[in-house]
Amino acid sequence: MAPIVAQHHHRSTTKQTQKTFKSRHASKGSLKERSKGKVETFERGSRKTPHQQVMSKLDRRNRAKQLRLTKDQEHARATNVFGGKDGAPRIVAVIPLCSDVSAAAAVRKLNSSLDIEEELPEAGWARTNIERFKQKAQYLIVKRELLEALDACRVADFVVFVLSCQEEVDEEGELILKAVESQGVSNTFTVAQGLDTIEPAKRRPQVIGSLKSYITHWLPSTERVFSLDSRQEASNLVRSLCTTTTKGINWREQRSYMFIEDITWSGGKGAITQDGTGQVLLTGVVRGKGLKADRLVQVGDWGDFQVDKITAAPLDSRKKGKEDIMAVDVEEEVLERPSDGQDDLAELAPEEAIMEDATNYAVSIAPSDRKGVLLDDHHYFSDEEEAEAPSKPKRLPRGTSKYQSAWYIDDLSDSGSDLEDFDMEDIPEQSKSETFDPADGIEGMDLDGRAPTEAGPSEYPQSEMFMDPSPEDEAEAIEAYRKSRKTEADEDLEFPDEIELQPNVEAKERLIRYRGLKSLRTSVWETEEDKPYEPEDWTRLLEISDYKRTATRIMREAWAGGVKPGTRVNIHLRGVPLSFQEKQSKPVALFSLLRHEHKRTACNYSILLSSEYEGPIKSKTEIIAQCGPRRIVVNPLFSQAGNTPNDVHKFDRYLHPGRSAIASFIGPLTWGNVPVLYFQRTTLSPPPLDSNVQPSSALASSLKLIGTGTSLPPSLNRVIAKRIILTGHPLKINKKVVTVRYMFFNDNDVRWFKSLPLWTRRGRSGFIKESLGTHGYFKATFDGKINPMDAVAVSLYKRVWPRVARVWSPEEEQTVEGAEGMME
Repeated sequence: MAPIVAQHHHRSTTKQTQKTFKSRHASKGSLKERSKGKVETFERGSRKTPHQQVMSKLDRRNRAKQLRLTKDQEHARATNVFGGKDGAPRIVAVIPLCSDVSAAAAVRKLNSSLDIEEELPEAGWARTNIERFKQKAQYLIVKRELLEALDACRVADFVVFVLSCQEEVDEEGELILKAVESQGVSNTFTVAQGLDTIEPAKRRPQVIGSLKSYITHWLPSTERVFSLDSRQEASNLVRSLCTTTTKGINWREQRSYMFIEDITWSGGKGAITQDGTGQVLLTGVVRGKGLKADRLVQVGDWGDFQVDKITAAPLDSRKKGKEDIMAVDVEEEVLERPSDGQDDLAELAPEEAIMEDATNYAVSIAPSDRKGVLLDDHHYFSDEEEAEAPSKPKRLPRGTSKYQSAWYIDDLSDSGSDLEDFDMEDIPEQSKSETFDPADGIEGMDLDGRAPTEAGPSEYPQSEMFMDPSPEDEAEAIEAYRKSRKTEADEDLEFPDEIELQPNVEAKERLIRYRGLKSLRTSVWETEEDKPYEPEDWTRLLEISDYKRTATRIMREAWAGGVKPGTRVNIHLRGVPLSFQEKQSKPVALFSLLRHEHKRTACNYSILLSSEYEGPIKSKTEIIAQCGPRRIVVNPLFSQAGNTPNDVHKFDRYLHPGRSAIASFIGPLTWGNVPVLYFQRTTLSPPPLDSNVQPSSALASSLKLIGTGTSLPPSLNRVIAKRIILTGHPLKINKKVVTVRYMFFNDNDVRWFKSLPLWTRRGRSGFIKESLGTHGYFKATFDGKINPMDAVAVSLYKRVWPRVARVWSPEEEQTVEGAEGMME
């Protein structure tokens, strides 16, 4: 056997690495030097955090027990209103979304799955004692009507939507679904009715899958669709209703509320007081925060009222005779009475507090004494000593100061190269060039070393002569020009805020309230000029200096005190109009208002107009707004959203579908960010007599959801500026100097508005130099040569004030529908 030949191996490097020294065997001196004087808080080698500590078995068991007890306490706090013998019932709102389903039939199916037999109304509420799960359920059986569904879902702990296996959800059902989702909804479940009617049976899983796909588009958290025809699935749904922890709604849990189970009038139908008001007793279980007698309460669509007292109203399982009932009424336990600090029903500040400042306006120039329009916070060309014509330049020696030039007489005729033209007025320095939007009134230009508001000599050739046209020719030319302008505006809508002045109307008088702004975003708005035009009670509205801090303090007041949630009580209200006895509509919920929420202020709500709306909606159009527990009729002013340094926001004449804005009006205050729903009345024709459409379905469509939003901090200092644009036609163009016509129609208007900056559609900026003739023609200087097809414009602004909102009532809606039916 041949010997094995060893292969030759080359090592990769000649450097040999030594074994590192183990740090844990370092000496005490080296460890002390490494620490640099730092003191160890823990023993060396031990883990610092509790999760890193090596605990004994007993410590681990104790820690797990503490975590378990803490979690149980948190769960008990969340569900303690439902626990115990006298626990509050779980409110379940059953909402049908299709025309061929019934909410009452759905509740009967749920009860029959647990062998519970109770009489149920077709519309109303019913309390059911579920012995299997040791819970009580309070079913709110709702018709397919928008407002009833919204009222029920506002106080419900669980919402059950009923779908049909035969018909699809129509427009009315989607309207209810959108509105309920937008106002805020708690835990939701979905059931299907009529699954046994689907043949063949193998199509039933496909139908359930289709219904689940549809409902998850609106409610993505939906896990399954229960079938009411299956006894097992119906009992599983009841189990979920009795064991699931309620999610709640944020804005609702910040207040105290309750579902009104019973309404009792004290003294019958006779008026107790001279003003036709009396006492009413409302029964229900307190939810949310503790109920305080010092706070006002909002009762459905009735309005705000004061609490006289709060008494206990426990449910007694045994049947009582008449003597026992009388004894209970006599020995009624009073839980809380209002104190001296109870909120009053005053909506405005008292007049005595503002009488001293009512006429204390800042010093401003009267409109009749002015010589020009207000630009930002200054009246240009309004000084008494201002000369009508610009001062003539003097020829002075070079280096002559302004003080020395005053000693030279006008007829000085020295000749020589040491003389120069010297203007008596100071020449401002050249400003920095910035790019702005000229339509927002931003000038910022300084042409040829002169300010935009400074009148200068003409740059036209001296031989050119201007002749005023005859009145007949002028009228025909104006009519032809405006006709072509209207056609052009319809094509590209370049000037949405443009207005046209009549030749026989002075712009100075018609636009006396308007002013100019160099910058809509940064220019100072002189608020004292608007004092004479503000609403009558504007100074008496509630003004909040630091909204965020005040709102936090007000909401924390509701955390402690009051009647404990889960207590069944009788709330005695005073000052309730007895006319509510004859009205068919009864309130469903009672909400306790936070402090100052009854007072009126300048409200600002965001609004997002639905993209399905047919067309733009105009400002000041009547809209029904629902914000939390309130429904009010408003005529809002739309303005642009966002924060500006001067708190000036452009007024929007129209709000287009799919766009957002801020809706402003004068109404009651609402603390926090509460969802807002916007509705609009619709004109409906009555259903035919031979149709199977229920009358309630026609009533349900009387309101249409047009938009959603959120309540924002109110502000009296928010200026809503309405912009108008006056446009003119360039008649003659000579480099940078242009003759403009059809913007004004007399020379007085030209002189009045000559301080305003001009702008063109193609981005040029300029200013008025001087008037030409008596028909409103004028010369203007621009920063460059303009196009003959361009249009010269000027922007004017005035402050508009929000309108007062009023309380909405269902009876008003029924009256409107009755009148429309009679007209048809």
